[in-house]
Amino acid sequence: MGLTGDLPTASSDGFDETRLIEAVRRGDAAAFDVLVRRYMRRAYAVAFRLLEHREDAEDLVQDAFLTALEKIDTFQTGRPFGPWFFRILVNRGRNLRTSRARRATLPLTAESAAPTASPAHDTERAELRTLIAAALDRLPERQRLIVELFELEGFSGAEIAAMLEMPAGTVRWNLHQARATLRKLLAPLGEVENYDI
Repeated sequence: MGLTGDLPTASSDGFDETRLIEAVRRGDAAAFDVLVRRYMRRAYAVAFRLLEHREDAEDLVQDAFLTALEKIDTFQTGRPFGPWFFRILVNRGRNLRTSRARRATLPLTAESAAPTASPAHDTERAELRTLIAAALDRLPERQRLIVELFELEGFSGAEIAAMLEMPAGTVRWNLHQARATLRKLLAPLGEVENYDI
């Protein structure tokens, strides 16, 4: 008999993940559904940052959850599920990115952004996004991923360290180095903003 009748919603922070994991190990599909709902939004955000393609990100998230379910017996009870799951997601995402490097993909365009009131504003924002994306692309892969996870997705340094299986100090150093590089690469933007054009 599983926990199905008394499972909380995904937003229930007080529910003990250890009990959820044990229920999943006993075959309780509803317990796994709670875990999926709890981590789905952030999983998709990370997957999209890794792959920059909606359908690939959706496939990656689905694959990562299925892998987590298949390997749930290897999960160390008492530890948080999130870092373990995100490590699976990031590792699979990196592998997918490496394997798809041979095929061409189209980058996101300005048209994929939500419309705003001013076409001039849209153009300015698209140009800024392009410049920032180009600056991020010039970073080493590890630094780019750390910046995106920290600055854009809101993961803490400790969460990123667990996800990428590296010391927290290494994450902080990479973040520091990446920010210094980005400041140099994006310095011309500050100079332009100081003049009336």
